[in-house]
Amino acid sequence: MDKKNTILYNKFGKEDLEKQLSQEKFKRKTLSFYKYFIINDPWALRNELFIKWDELKVKGRIYIAKEGVNAQLSCPEPNWNKFVKSVFSIKGLENISFKIAIEENQISFLKLAIKVKKQIVADGLNENEYDVTNVGTHLSATEWNECINNGATVVDVRNHYESRIGHFKGAIKPNADTFREELPLIKEKLKGKKEEKILLYCTGGIRCEKTSSYLKHHGFKDVNQLHGGIIDYTRQTKEHNIENKFVGKNFVFDDRLGERISNDIIGTCDQCGGPCDDYTNCNYVDCNLLFIQCQKCQQKYEGCCNNKCRKMAKMPKDEQKKIRKNRKRPSLISFKKSIRPQENITERSI
Repeated sequence: MDKKNTILYNKFGKEDLEKQLSQEKFKRKTLSFYKYFIINDPWALRNELFIKWDELKVKGRIYIAKEGVNAQLSCPEPNWNKFVKSVFSIKGLENISFKIAIEENQISFLKLAIKVKKQIVADGLNENEYDVTNVGTHLSATEWNECINNGATVVDVRNHYESRIGHFKGAIKPNADTFREELPLIKEKLKGKKEEKILLYCTGGIRCEKTSSYLKHHGFKDVNQLHGGIIDYTRQTKEHNIENKFVGKNFVFDDRLGERISNDIIGTCDQCGGPCDDYTNCNYVDCNLLFIQCQKCQQKYEGCCNNKCRKMAKMPKDEQKKIRKNRKRPSLISFKKSIRPQENITERSI
């Protein structure tokens, strides 16, 4: 049988999945890990992992490519040891380190989705523009803070909607929607700094790995990256009582949409402009816009980005399906469709 035609996937709807999770009697660990290494048969590994992790009730989003693995998932605590053993049994992932979420037992993923991709992080680069075996120096939280104190240039290797709710003080924050757009922007913003100390950070470290390789290829001499990203930096600061230089929330790509790192609220509600750093997706499924919404506006607009979406969300589901079917343009559902602060969200047309 063709590996690509082997059907191993979640077969339940959202409501059923939410009900299953609500009835669980055990706690879950939310974690992430990544590794660049050669995988000869990504489809075979994909199917093997799906069978093993589905039995362990693992939920999450995992990307596999010939260049490696990028995983964000949640695992039942009673199955933790079996899960770790399954990961370590894969050649190339022996003793890999996991980045564990700091907020425990929150619902982060509803289902298990393992996809085979061309790249584990889409970057739009040509193969001759980077070498993932030649990356920046990995810094611990203590080393990172020392470099910041000594005046190093800090770069946020994330999208604009991530840095809106949290970032390191004084960081350069490229105004990009995707990682693909961001790499040339970062190089441009660092123009004239090839001899200076550069510090890169992202959520869990994977985007820094590619960015540091890209910058070194383009002649930057002293490139450094935060080991384990914001996730592991936070763990280190808490465990070792180290000063936390990150303000606000760390945006995460799961149903939580953010982890509280400091008590600072640096974001603003996209509807009323009040202090807020709670992201949501528009409740009208054909919009699904990612935006910041306070509790007051959540009640006023019933979880939607504007009154038009609010009215559409109240329509019978069959009518909504007809509208989606008859619409001539592609689906609007995408994390890339995120609001920008200068936009008037209440007047936004879908």
